[in-house]
Amino acid sequence: MTTRKPSTHSAATLNKAVTREHHTGWARLGRTGLAEKGQSQAGGKSGSGPLLDQESEAEESVLVSVYVHLDFSDKTWPPAVSRTLDLPAASASSAPRPLLTGLRLTTECHVNHEGYFYCACLSGYQWNTSICLHHPPCQSPHNHQPCGCLIFSHPEPGYCQLLPPVPGILSLNSQLQMPGDTLSLTLLLSQEATDLSWFLRHPRSPSPILLQPGTQVSVTSSQGQAALSITNMSSHWAGEYMSCFEAQGFRWSLHKVVKVTLKATDVARLPVRLSISCATSPGFQLSCCIPSTNLVYTVAWSPGEGSRAFSFNESGSECFVLAVQRCPAADTTYTCDLQSPGLAPLRVPIYITIIQDGDITCPEDFSVLTWNVTKAGHVAQAPCPESKRGTVRRLCRADGVWGPINSSCTDTRLLALFARAKLLQAGQGRPAEEVPQILAQLPGQAAEASSPSDLLILLSTMKYLANVVAKARIQLDRSVLKNLLITTDKVLDMDTGSLWTLAQARKPWAGSTLLLAVETLVCSLRPQDQPFAFSLPNVLLQSQLFGPTFPADYSISFSTQPPLQAQIPGHSLAPLVRNGTEISITSLVLRKLDHLLPSNYGQGLGDSLYATPGLVLVISIMAGDRAFSQGEVIMNFGNTDGSPHCVFWDHSLFQGKGGWSKEGCQAQAASASPTARCLCQHFTAFSVLMSPHAAPEEPALALLTQVGLGASILALLMCLGVYRLVWRVVVRNKVAYFRHAALLNMVLCLLAADTCFLGAPLLPPGPRSPLCLAAAFLCHFLYLATFFWMLAQALVLAHQLLFVFHQLPKHRVLPLMVLLGYLCPLGFAGVTLGLYLPQGQYLREGECWLDGKGGAFYTFVGPVLAIVGVNGLVLAMALLKLLRPSLSEGPPAEKRQALLGVIKALLILTPIFGLTWGLGLATLLEEVSTIPHYIFTILNTFQGVFILLFGCLMDRKVQEALRKRFCHAQAPNTTISLATNESYILEHSKGGSDTARKSDASA
Repeated sequence: MTTRKPSTHSAATLNKAVTREHHTGWARLGRTGLAEKGQSQAGGKSGSGPLLDQESEAEESVLVSVYVHLDFSDKTWPPAVSRTLDLPAASASSAPRPLLTGLRLTTECHVNHEGYFYCACLSGYQWNTSICLHHPPCQSPHNHQPCGCLIFSHPEPGYCQLLPPVPGILSLNSQLQMPGDTLSLTLLLSQEATDLSWFLRHPRSPSPILLQPGTQVSVTSSQGQAALSITNMSSHWAGEYMSCFEAQGFRWSLHKVVKVTLKATDVARLPVRLSISCATSPGFQLSCCIPSTNLVYTVAWSPGEGSRAFSFNESGSECFVLAVQRCPAADTTYTCDLQSPGLAPLRVPIYITIIQDGDITCPEDFSVLTWNVTKAGHVAQAPCPESKRGTVRRLCRADGVWGPINSSCTDTRLLALFARAKLLQAGQGRPAEEVPQILAQLPGQAAEASSPSDLLILLSTMKYLANVVAKARIQLDRSVLKNLLITTDKVLDMDTGSLWTLAQARKPWAGSTLLLAVETLVCSLRPQDQPFAFSLPNVLLQSQLFGPTFPADYSISFSTQPPLQAQIPGHSLAPLVRNGTEISITSLVLRKLDHLLPSNYGQGLGDSLYATPGLVLVISIMAGDRAFSQGEVIMNFGNTDGSPHCVFWDHSLFQGKGGWSKEGCQAQAASASPTARCLCQHFTAFSVLMSPHAAPEEPALALLTQVGLGASILALLMCLGVYRLVWRVVVRNKVAYFRHAALLNMVLCLLAADTCFLGAPLLPPGPRSPLCLAAAFLCHFLYLATFFWMLAQALVLAHQLLFVFHQLPKHRVLPLMVLLGYLCPLGFAGVTLGLYLPQGQYLREGECWLDGKGGAFYTFVGPVLAIVGVNGLVLAMALLKLLRPSLSEGPPAEKRQALLGVIKALLILTPIFGLTWGLGLATLLEEVSTIPHYIFTILNTFQGVFILLFGCLMDRKVQEALRKRFCHAQAPNTTISLATNESYILEHSKGGSDTARKSDASA
């Protein structure tokens, strides 16, 4: 039928008395009455209601739905039609036919100027989902009542259906939540439900917000039940919660209102403290502002006499102001007492200090902002300029001079974006829609950033967006990624002195936050938007997509200063290609960022300050939707000055603040050019650190080390062979036994340590290599054990010199020597491993040995030098004791010869070992020449030769035993080398006690 515009339509449900048959249909009612009858085409399933009358043998009454189209020439509904109409019953003599007994409206339609019909359901009725799916809603679907009003392009015979009983119950643990509480909502279902979603409508907000799993939101569901849990409740989570689902052919929405009380930190005070001179400022204003909430708060100021209180609303906050018109005579604490019915008052103090005569003050200052007279030692506060939020503070120093201005003012638009991003991460909103919207606004905000607070809030916003994108696996298109890169370029170009330096003073890891956010977001480019290249002064990006036909090697270059090149060998990507997965390789160069990262250096880098080339290269590979982090990459960072260290930024170091690490990276000598060439075994953010005072790396030193260790191992094996031949001859008294037992253990430990150290370069380096860790630990333990056995030898000598006639039983002394020689170094090595390995300061870069820049190396050198010092004291005591013997205190001649053998060995080995490790410490210093390195290498690697010569072969008993075995001749009474004092001492020791001599011989 043709309708006139404007017009209003309505569908109605007619209550009819039907005899002899059950009938459901619809009729088109013109201006004159019933026109036709038939099956509904648009109404869906017809509803049925309870019987109107009791059944009888002759007839029955039922409720049926009939579609009736009422057309009105204007938009005014007749009041009589807006209520249920009860029509008089027909007479009994009437023919048996359907009789109309009542009329109830279900649907109201309006026609707009374009001819579309907006049909809304009245209370208790709804469009069923079969119709709802084929017609758009009247408003945005985010209102989550899409089946309450639909848009039709032309009149259709349809009507809203009568809703059945609600198939679920929504409950919550508490309607009133305290800050920090956990909210729990539970939906119990009596019917099977699908398409379940949770929403939150904030106070004074028309549109509900979708709730999804996040850092604060968790959603669970099971058979007949669904639950929503929100942790750490705050005012951002107050409002009306809705559980929306589909059941019985209809869309349902159950609601619960949740209120959250405020906490003291939610109240913004201006000022917090105020010092004022009543002579210059007889009156002042105090304010406390709270965020908009669904709780009603009133304020009571104390004291409030002689003051005027008022309130106003601005930008989502409600502010309460107290205008103090009479200055108090003494220091006063004003209280902003916020009250809400049924809740404990929230009291916030504001402290007022009155400046008295004679107080030191800072004068008024009208530079930039107005600073009133302020008492010395107090902080003056001023409001931020318009469109900014926060406070400006300035300290009045003790001498009455103003300090620097500290501003926490942040742009309100940037704060709004930050809040949206943070709530997205928490679980509020639609990330796929809102992340591009926020990123589109960030370039403008970055261009207008004027304070350190703006910079920090901007970086935090990028961090939250990166977390959301990574968790939800959102793919970004080119335009969104361009907005990100433009923002990054502007952030890197911000003034270092006025913005970055002050921002890093508050958060030193600000640069690491930027790097992590950009790393994460650039990997999210949609495959259909690749290849993609984008270049800005501080940002260069190249992204390519490869299918199964991948080239042999992937290489890329950037026209930077210095030029930057990278290559990924094909064998690193072969496993991905074989799986038939599309590979996306993204290469990003960030200028200036390396200067903004904190100076945190991990294992092998120490605490030195390094120069950087001004470039950070980020390489990431995505195989499908999965990041591929392991693989070989070769980079060339151009010409560099100094010794290069190939590093990457490890975000896990320093308690998550990030730092440079050398793990898995090593510098390589580039052919025919002095360029920094790096080889790394993973993909991340790379750069080069240049140390102008690095230790020289010369092939001659490496060769000398190998030769020395080989000679030392050969000498130690010869020493073992000598002991195999002469052992029974040289250990005939206890002193000689203890001396040679210690020396034998020294030989065994040093032999094992040198062998381990010589084979360590063949192992894969790095703390993730168990073999490399084991080799470093064993070398540390065995080298220390060598020196602790030398200490045991010296202590036995000291005991014999101090307690000449005291006997040392083997069964007691030898176990003590074993404990000292093996247990002590084992403890040092174990503590070092447990202490420095978690800090990344245990292994030296590219080697299976202790890190020379950290404290691990000093746990070796420290005990060694201490033992050398103790040995030196024992030697000094021994020389004084033996060169001036007492007539009554003289050890027997045989024992004296054994003691002299110990002294001679220690006399030579102690200075050599002391000099060796003194030079070892010197080589760790900056600006050291190559000479100490060569001397240290010679002395250190030839220790086995020194032990063979001065510890074993110079012993008189050993020489005599060897002569008897090989020459069958009597050994001379004296030796030539270092024997002058010995001969002298033996000549003058014959007058010793015979009793002592006999006692020693019997021992």
